[in-house]
Amino acid sequence: MSTPYTDQNETGEAQTLISHLVELRVCLLRSLYSVIILFFLLFYFSNDLYHAIATPLLERLPPGSSMIATEVASPFLAPFKLTFFVALYLAMPYILYQAWRFVAPGLYATEKRFMLPLIITSVLLFYTGTAFAFFVVFPLIFAFFTAIAPEGVMVMTDINHYLSFILTIFFAFGLSFEIPVATFLLIWSGFITVRELREKRPYIIVAAFVIGMLLTPPDVMSQILLAVPIWLLFELGLVLSEKFIPGGDTREDSLPGGNAGS
Repeated sequence: MSTPYTDQNETGEAQTLISHLVELRVCLLRSLYSVIILFFLLFYFSNDLYHAIATPLLERLPPGSSMIATEVASPFLAPFKLTFFVALYLAMPYILYQAWRFVAPGLYATEKRFMLPLIITSVLLFYTGTAFAFFVVFPLIFAFFTAIAPEGVMVMTDINHYLSFILTIFFAFGLSFEIPVATFLLIWSGFITVRELREKRPYIIVAAFVIGMLLTPPDVMSQILLAVPIWLLFELGLVLSEKFIPGGDTREDSLPGGNAGS
């Protein structure tokens, strides 16, 4: 038979769980509403958005060539999907802020000191990666693809296939530019140290050029344009880790919270 004290504890735990679920629901709804509001604000300009995102290809198509829609609903669905992704893209800082509000009460003071700047930095780096893809990589990719078309082949890209391609590239470059944050978190968590990462620098440089080879056309300049930023961002992660993580060269001292529990 349970004691009143036990019943009181169970009731308190149940209320805490319910309050967490309510808070999670509020954060999720706010995030969803932000995406929906941005979507409806942007939907009127959906065709303009698609034209803007297609500009790197349109400017490099041969004379007389154009993009095409091979499905009946593509002229509507392609701009529609793009508008949704743009709304999600623009709402991401607010969505991450809601995630921060939900998890912040359960973090230690040292974790709070690092996590909010890391979230802000992650968003900025992701945006930088997508901008780099749009303004630097896309012109090179599309110039290469249109230049190597066999004689007699008219380059006419389907708008749905183009959208899928650019979203994949955006995501790949956005993630690639998160390397400083990933490096910082690996060292901060104690999974690896600054010294160990420095020892693995040659392998990381090779990996950067492999990633550049996989994500860009098979020409040296495009590979370098991705591989060199990846390498420099890795070095930036090491510098930030040395500056902001005390004892980053030792596993024990780099754990979250340090020696606060001793």
